[in-house]
Amino acid sequence: MALGSNLAGPYTSREALLEAALVAFPAEGLQVTHRSGWWTSAAWPDASAPPFLNGVVLVDAAHDASAVLSALHRIEASFGRDREVANSPRTLDLDLIAYGRQVISGGLTVPHPRAHERLFVMGPLAEIAPGWRHPVSGELAVRLADAAKVGRDARP
Repeated sequence: MALGSNLAGPYTSREALLEAALVAFPAEGLQVTHRSGWWTSAAWPDASAPPFLNGVVLVDAAHDASAVLSALHRIEASFGRDREVANSPRTLDLDLIAYGRQVISGGLTVPHPRAHERLFVMGPLAEIAPGWRHPVSGELAVRLADAAKVGRDARP
């Protein structure tokens, strides 16, 4: 799962908000097993918006992919996420990047259709799981991070 924030909301910082979001995971049946450091990057697609803090976690989930996505949306909502305007500044953005080796299409698309293009996702993923392979392309996380075209400014 990828986490991101470019608005701290009532928290003292984006980092404090993301740390608090991770504390909410277990109540939703999501047990964090590995986590990256926090990476900074310019907002995308509007670089004039506040910069993002991003990270990736690996979790053991007690639910199927659809239920996990619903849990992520509940967590986002509890942190004040407003989904009315796409790609607008937000307190919390949680994305289901992959669900094991499953490929799912329809209402839910897994793996995430654009995560492999984003250094602010693939960089943190490569940090904690360099041998992770994309379920469709088979490419390693480290190679996807090197090839990512979006968020090239992302740094740990």
